Amino acid sequence: MPRRTDISSILVIGSGPIVIGQACEFDYSGTQACRVLREEGFRVILVNSNPATIMTDPEFADATYIEPIQPEYLEKVIAKERPDALLPTLGGQTALNAAVALHESGVLAKYGVELIGASIDAIQSGEDREKFKEIVAGLDVPGANPEVARSAICHSLDEVMAAVGELGYPVVVRPSFTMGGVGSGFAHDEGELRRIAGIGLSSSPVTEVLIEESVLGWKEYELEVMRDKADNVVIVCSIENFDPMGVHTGDSITVAPAMTLTDREYQSMRDVGIAVIRAVGVDTGGCNIQFAINPDDGRMIVIEMNPRVSRSSALASKATGFPIAKIAARVAVGYTLDEIPNDITAETPASFEPTLDYVVVKAPRFAFEKFPGADSTLTTHMKSVGEAMAIGRNFTEALGKALRSLEDAKAGFDFTGPITASLNDLLTAMRRPHDGRIRLLMQAFRLGATNEQLFEATKIDPWFIDQLRLIHEVAEQVRDAPEITADLLRLAKRHGLSDEQLARLRNQSSDVIRGLRWALGVRPVYKTVDTCAAEFAARTPYHYSSYDEETEVAPRTRPAVLILGSGPNRIGQGIEFDYSCVHAAMALQDAGYESVMVNCNPETVSTDYDTSDRLYFEPLTLEDVLEVYHAEAAAGPVAGVIVQLGGQTPLKLAQALKDAGVPIVGTPPEAINLAEERGAFGQVLTEAGLPAPAYGMAESAEAALEIAHDIGYPVLVRPSYVLGGRGMEIVYDDASLVAYIQRATDITPSRPVLVDRFLDDAIEIDVDALYDGTELYLGGVMEHIEEAGIHSGDSACSLPSITLGNEVIDQIRISTEAIARGVGVRGLLNIQFALLSDVLYVLEANPRASRTVPFVSKATDTALAKAATRISLGSTIAELRAEGLLRPVGMDGTTMLDHSPIAVKEAVMPFNRFRTADGSWVDSLLGPEMKSTGEVMGLDRSFGTAFAKSQAASFGNVPVTGTVFVSVANRDKRHAIFPVKRLADLGFTILATEGTAQVLRRQDVEVTTIRKATQGPGPNGEKTVVQSILDGEIDLIFNTPHGQSKDGSPRKDGWEIRSAAILADVPCVTTVQGLGACVQGIEALRRGAVEVRSLQDWSAGVAAEIAERA
Repeated sequence: MPRRTDISSILVIGSGPIVIGQACEFDYSGTQACRVLREEGFRVILVNSNPATIMTDPEFADATYIEPIQPEYLEKVIAKERPDALLPTLGGQTALNAAVALHESGVLAKYGVELIGASIDAIQSGEDREKFKEIVAGLDVPGANPEVARSAICHSLDEVMAAVGELGYPVVVRPSFTMGGVGSGFAHDEGELRRIAGIGLSSSPVTEVLIEESVLGWKEYELEVMRDKADNVVIVCSIENFDPMGVHTGDSITVAPAMTLTDREYQSMRDVGIAVIRAVGVDTGGCNIQFAINPDDGRMIVIEMNPRVSRSSALASKATGFPIAKIAARVAVGYTLDEIPNDITAETPASFEPTLDYVVVKAPRFAFEKFPGADSTLTTHMKSVGEAMAIGRNFTEALGKALRSLEDAKAGFDFTGPITASLNDLLTAMRRPHDGRIRLLMQAFRLGATNEQLFEATKIDPWFIDQLRLIHEVAEQVRDAPEITADLLRLAKRHGLSDEQLARLRNQSSDVIRGLRWALGVRPVYKTVDTCAAEFAARTPYHYSSYDEETEVAPRTRPAVLILGSGPNRIGQGIEFDYSCVHAAMALQDAGYESVMVNCNPETVSTDYDTSDRLYFEPLTLEDVLEVYHAEAAAGPVAGVIVQLGGQTPLKLAQALKDAGVPIVGTPPEAINLAEERGAFGQVLTEAGLPAPAYGMAESAEAALEIAHDIGYPVLVRPSYVLGGRGMEIVYDDASLVAYIQRATDITPSRPVLVDRFLDDAIEIDVDALYDGTELYLGGVMEHIEEAGIHSGDSACSLPSITLGNEVIDQIRISTEAIARGVGVRGLLNIQFALLSDVLYVLEANPRASRTVPFVSKATDTALAKAATRISLGSTIAELRAEGLLRPVGMDGTTMLDHSPIAVKEAVMPFNRFRTADGSWVDSLLGPEMKSTGEVMGLDRSFGTAFAKSQAASFGNVPVTGTVFVSVANRDKRHAIFPVKRLADLGFTILATEGTAQVLRRQDVEVTTIRKATQGPGPNGEKTVVQSILDGEIDLIFNTPHGQSKDGSPRKDGWEIRSAAILADVPCVTTVQGLGACVQGIEALRRGAVEVRSLQDWSAGVAAEIAERA
C-alpha cells in the first residue's frame, strides 16, 4: 500500500523535558519521524516543550511549537494549524497520555484530527492492565502457553489489601498509564505495600494499580516488534536483562541479542510476541513487549506491552541498524514494511528481519552521589539517569567496553585493588541489587567464590556468571604471565580489558602498555553494523572496534573532522551537549568536510547513522579515541578533532590527545586548562582589571579554615575540575566546613579544594559568546530568576534579562571580550557573572559549549554551535555575519528587538524518583550542586506569560485561585511581603506558620495561622501544614528554609513540607525571586488569552526587523 494521499499535515507530539524514565531516546525517535514525514512531503507540526533537543530546532519541522504538552495548549495549536492527523506514538508516555486526553475531551473529533500510529483501542488495550490481561489469556499460540501473572486491579487501598490476601506476599505494584516504573515496587509486607500502593494510586492518572504475584528472580526479556496494515510483522531485536526480575529494565545491564534462550524458547517467545501485537491491534507501528521466564520450569509470563516506540526502541535501533522510529513513521502513513527500503543495505526491504553477528551491551549510569540520602537499592522504580552502549564480537568484549563507556571510576572491573570484605560479606551485599553489584561478583571470584554461590546470592543467570569468571581467568593470565606477548594482548583485548586495566595488572603505566601494544602491532580493526550479518554490503559507515583481522573503514579523499560526543547522559551533562555535536556535524558537511562522530550514547541523535558521514560507536576514553583517530588518519586526511562541544567528557581528553600528536581545532587545550586552573585564570582577571570573589585553594582542612577566616563566611566550597556543581556546598561556619571536607572530598595537593567567598543576594548572570581571536559576538545574556547560590542548571532564567540595564550589558561585553582574549578562546565561551551592589564579579569561565547553547540559539534564532564549529576551522565572525549565520554588524544576541520573544528556561527535577532508606523523599531544596535532569522553555511577548508557560511545562500549571501556604526564613521576610500581599489582593487564601503570619498581619494581609509539622496536630484536631498538603487543601507552597528556631528545626520542617509537596504534586517555590516571578505568571494567566506561536513565526518577525534595521 503506497503512502496515504488523504492527509497532508501531521501533528507530532514530543516527550517534553528529560526526566528519569523518559529521556532523549524519544527525542531521537521524534527527530527521525519528523525528518521522514517531511521527506514524504507532509507538513509537520511539532509540539515539544524541551529546548535542549535538536528535535525542536526549526529545521526539523514546518511549524515548531515550544509549548507545554498539555491539552489546553495542544488544542490552541490544533485550532491554529488544523492538522489532518496526530502521531502520538513517538513521544513516550507524555505524548500518548496527551493524545488520549485530547480524544476523551472531544478535541480530536471537534477539529477532525485522525489518530495515526496507534488507535485509541490499541492504546487502551496495551496500557489498561485488565484489558491486556484478558487479551493474553485469550491467545492461542501452538507450542507456547502464554500467561500473565496472577493479579488484581485495584482502585483503593482497601481493594489492595483484599487482593494481597489472595495472592500472598511478596507482590508487585504496577500503576496504569505511567512511565519508567513511577510508583511501582515490590512489597514484602503490609507496611511496604501500603506505602508503595499509596504512591502508585496517586501516580496513576486513572487512580489504578495492578497488584500481581511476584516473579522476583525470574529471567527478563524484551522484544521490539513492528507491524503494518498488511499484517507483516517483524521482530527487530530481542533483549535480555543481565539482572533477574525485580530490577527495572532501564536500571539493568541489558544484552542484545538474548543470550540464554534455547532456539525453541526464542521461537516460542517470538510467536507469542507476534500474537500479542496482532491481538492488541497495533497495525501501524512498533511496540515493545516484556516477558519473564521461570528458570526452574520455563513458565513464560507476558509482563506488559507498550503500544508505542519505547525506551528500548532507541537501543534496538542502534544495536541493529534498523531505524524503528523512521520505519514506524512511514508505516503510520500507509506504507507496508516490504515497500520500505533498508537504508543500510539499500537492497533489502524493512520486512527483512535484522540479524546480528556481534553482541551489544547497554549499561546504566546512575547519579546517587547527587542525592546523598537516597536509597540506592534498584527496584522496579527506575533511577538511572543515562546509559552507554557498546558493541563487540562477544559478550565479554562488549561488556568491558560498555563499563568503561560510563566514565565512572567505580564502574569497570578492578582486578588488583585491596578487598577488605570477607567472601560472606560480599555474598550478603550482592543479594541487594544496586549500582556496582557486578564489581562485587568480580571481587568474589578473587576470593575464591564458586559460580553456584554467586547464582544463589544474585539469581543472575549462570551463563553470565560463567562469562564473568572467564574475564577473571584472562586477567589472572595477564597478571601471571612471564612476559606480555602479542597473543596475550589480543586475548585480553578480545575479552574487553582496557590498557588501564592491563597496566594495573602489570604494575605499569597505561602509556607503556599502549606503546608495547602498538609496537607488537596489536590494534583494533573496525567492523560495520549492517543489519544482516554481512549477507549484503553495508552502504552506511556505522563502525565498532574489534580485535579481529580485517578492517572495514573505507578510504576517503575529503578532509575529515572528528567530533567527540558527550557520552552517557548524567545530571550536569545531558542532551544539550549532543545538540551542539549534531550542529557541528551539519556545519562541517556544509563547509565541505567529512564529519566523523565518536560517541557511545544510544539515546541520542548524534549516534544516528545518518547524522554524520561516519559514526564510531566507541567509548570516549583516551585509548579508544586514539585508535579511531589512527584508523581515520589511515583512511584519508584529518583536519583535526573538536573537543569543545561535548561537555567535560572530551575536554578531559584534550591535553592528552594533543600530547599524543592529535590536532585539536578551536580553543586549544592550554586555554581550556588556563580557565580551569584558578591561579592562572585569576592572573587573566587581574590583568584585565576584573573583580572576582576572594578565594583560596586548600590542600588540607586546616588550610580551608584559614582561608574561610580570611575571606569571611559564607563560603562556597568545591573540588577542582567538576561539571554540574558536583560536590559543591555553601557553608556558614567552621563546623560545617570541617564536616564537608571529611564527607565530600579526598583532599590532596594535586586535588585541592576551592574555597570562594559566597556572594549572598547577588543576581547571577549567564553569558554565551563567540570569539574568533579579534571580534566578540555576544550570543545571549541570561538573568537567573533565583539568586546566586543555586546552580545555573537548576535556576530558572530569562533571555533577554528582565532587570539589567544597558550599562550592565556593556560592562558584560567588555569583561567577556577581555576574558576571551586573555584565555585564548577560538569558538564558544560561557561566563557566569554575579551582580552585587552594582559591582560585576566574574564567577567562572568555561571555554566550551555550555548547557544553555540550545536555549540561547532558539531564543535568538542564531545557530551558535554551527558558528563555533566554523570559527574553530578558521572562519571569522565578520565572514559568518556576511553569510547570515550571525546577526549583521552592529547587532548581536543582546540587541533589543520589538519582534523577539521573552524566553524563560525552567529546570525539571527528579525528586519523585529518590527516597531515603526509610521510605521518605529526598529533600527538594536547591543549592550549588546541580540536581535537575532536564529543562523546558516558555516563549511569549511578556515575562509573566512566558514564566507561566515554563511552569506549566515543568511542574504543571500555577494555580490562578485557591490557597497559598507561606513559611519564610527571617532573612527573606522583608522581600516576601510584597508578592504575598499581591496574592492576597488577587483573592488567594493565605495560610502561614506563626512567625510569618505575625509579619504579614502587620502589613495588613489577612492570614490564617497553621501548625508546623514538628508541633503535631492541635488539641482540637487542627491539622499540621503537612496534613493539609497531603489532603489536597493547599494549591501553592512558598517555603524558604534557614537556620534554627526554638520550637523545632525549620530545616526539618521545611524538608517535610517540601516532601509532602512532591507527594501531593503541589507547586513549591523555595526562593523569594521565584515567588515574584510566579505572581507575575499568575497575573498573566488571570488576564487570559494566552497565545501559542511557532518558532518559525517568531523567526520571520525577527528576520524582517533585522533586515529593516540593517
